[in-house]
Amino acid sequence: MRDGFVKVAAVTPEVRVADVAFNVEACVAAAREAAAQDGAAVIVLPELALTGYTCEDLFWQDALVRAADAGLADFAAATADLDALLLVGVPVRANGKLYNCAAVVSRGMVLGVVPKTHIPTYNEFYEGRHFVPGPADPVTVSVGGEKDVLFGTNLLFSCLELPELVVAAEICEDLWVAAPPSIAHAQAGATLICNLSASNAVVGKADYRRALVCGQSARLVCGYVYASAGTGESTQDLVFSGHDLVAENGRLLAEGKPFDDGRAVSEVDVRFLAAERTRMSTFECAAAAEEYGYVTVPFSLGAAAARETPLTRWVDPHPFVPSDAARRAERCEDVFTIQAHGLAKRLAHTHSRRAVIGLSGGLDSTLALLVTVRAFDLLGLPRDGVIAVTMPGFGTTDRTYNNACELARTVGAELREIGIAASVRQHFSDIGHDESVHDVTYENAQARERTQILMDVANQEGGLVIGTGDLSELALGWATYNGDHMSMYAVNASVPKTLVRHLVRYVADTCGDAAESEVLLDVLDTPVSPELLPATGDGKIAQKTEDLVGPYELHDFFLYEVLRRGTNPSKVYRLARYALGEKYDDATILSWLKVFYRRYFAQHFKRSCLPDGPKVGSAAVSPRGDLRMPSDACSALWLAELESL
Repeated sequence: MRDGFVKVAAVTPEVRVADVAFNVEACVAAAREAAAQDGAAVIVLPELALTGYTCEDLFWQDALVRAADAGLADFAAATADLDALLLVGVPVRANGKLYNCAAVVSRGMVLGVVPKTHIPTYNEFYEGRHFVPGPADPVTVSVGGEKDVLFGTNLLFSCLELPELVVAAEICEDLWVAAPPSIAHAQAGATLICNLSASNAVVGKADYRRALVCGQSARLVCGYVYASAGTGESTQDLVFSGHDLVAENGRLLAEGKPFDDGRAVSEVDVRFLAAERTRMSTFECAAAAEEYGYVTVPFSLGAAAARETPLTRWVDPHPFVPSDAARRAERCEDVFTIQAHGLAKRLAHTHSRRAVIGLSGGLDSTLALLVTVRAFDLLGLPRDGVIAVTMPGFGTTDRTYNNACELARTVGAELREIGIAASVRQHFSDIGHDESVHDVTYENAQARERTQILMDVANQEGGLVIGTGDLSELALGWATYNGDHMSMYAVNASVPKTLVRHLVRYVADTCGDAAESEVLLDVLDTPVSPELLPATGDGKIAQKTEDLVGPYELHDFFLYEVLRRGTNPSKVYRLARYALGEKYDDATILSWLKVFYRRYFAQHFKRSCLPDGPKVGSAAVSPRGDLRMPSDACSALWLAELESL
């Protein structure tokens, strides 16, 4: 369970109605298979699995209830050697009443029994005829051959080896009500909610059930394991489909399709869930579970706790870019809309009818121009109010220069060309810098000269300078301080480089203008470069950004894990290897991860004084929003963890 990953399984075994011996054997076999083949440490079986859910008035038969109690003891004994926490549905008679319960079993012992809170007695359900709601405050009962077993809804089961793993249970209808018990469970500290269910199959219900489970896991910032009764139940009036689900914080991790395999297995990252709750100031929790009347029962996972959980869940190699084409197009349209409306508001507020953009022929400035044109369209302003300034310098190539000029023409912006070579040479002379020395002064003087030109043109025209730098560059500090780092409104400031590329392609695919599409496709095909060093002898780009700071594909993955999820360095490395290991070897990933951390810390002073810009996604580095850290923070702790790998 290293890094907080816990393998969980929702399993629907074959059952026979009222055949307890058969059902116990089936549940044991299902649990053993989930533990042995899947390595599951938490295994959830359906509601009333030891008897079958559809026994109806047979639940009044003393023989069935006694058999179920004995069957629970048999189930516990037969799974005593498993390093797992097991939850199985069973009817329990206590204090003269019958309860629909989840028995929580570990190492041959019944640790506790959680009764159902909400008993449905409407439509096709008639549970109120047989069962009563369970008490919240735990009491003790005799069950499964054991005395003094805790019985109540307010029970938590805490893993000794992994403190972030705290398990709670609710049963079927409990999830469907306005205030599910899992709300209090999560506030009391549960990070994994297990639902033992018998939800019948009707048209459209699977979609609703899936949405309900995912939504609850998002609302409670928890893992949610849902195991439902299957086709072995009675079909007298209902059919059960065995729809099993595993979700985490709103994301569906695994699903056993209805009428299919009867199992859903994945890994829930309880360490991430605990960190996310810590970050969210609005996630309410009790100082101690006892304040809510909860009793916490410890359990051990034995050898399973020491093993590394093999990952089978989907770890997105491009977390900012949806892999599905339709969703990606929808994402691109959303981002464009947010960017354009943000800029439109700023232009309207400042009464600006002009905007100034440094257009290089590269990806970022291309995106900024496209956003600005859309903002002008929203405001009903003529597009020639957008002033695209191309400023060729020592490293400008014909390809980027021609693309910049052609793009300005195709979108209807005003194009101005202002060369910077003469003014930069004068500046070199003024400060005594040798032009043949291609150092940071040589590069940054060009970037600052371009920014000065843009600012002064904006002053001349009564307009705003539109920033072009993207989120990935800001995370790495790959910007010239008070050069391309500065603008009057930074439309790309929260757009990662991997998404910038898709945004430009989206426009190329949808703009409906052949000339515009052609130039955009060529921009996409051009290597990313600041073009601050002279071109090669054959006129090609000599300075390629990804050769210098690393592949943006890797850095955007690192950025998402570090900034959005708060993942520690060794876990980032593990996840990057899992998601991108087929493309990059371990040494390459580790090397660029070290670069990321060094630059992320050392370059924060640039992010501390960023201009305004719209947040478009779940991660941003604005000092007024998502990222508030000291500019002189030390990276030693994070780098030391990487060096220890």
